[in-house]
Amino acid sequence: MKRKLLMTERKTLRRIFRCTMDGDRTWGIKINDELNNLIRNKNISNHIMAQRLSWFGHEHLMTNDRWLKNYTSGN
Repeated sequence: MKRKLLMTERKTLRRIFRCTMDGDRTWGIKINDELNNLIRNKNISNHIMAQRLSWFGHEHLMTNDRWLKNYTSGN
């Protein structure tokens, strides 16, 4: 699932950043390393993981009588 998500992200980024002209005046698509440099290695899977950890922190700090904590902990 993670691999498919990253493939879709790269495909979308290639459409956003378009083709580039190389030094020898030929056109080419951006390779994965170029895409990683453009987005500064902040891919969608890292963002999702950060959001999940953030949510876990919020849930951990909740008191035990909150309905949301009871719902997400499986009680």
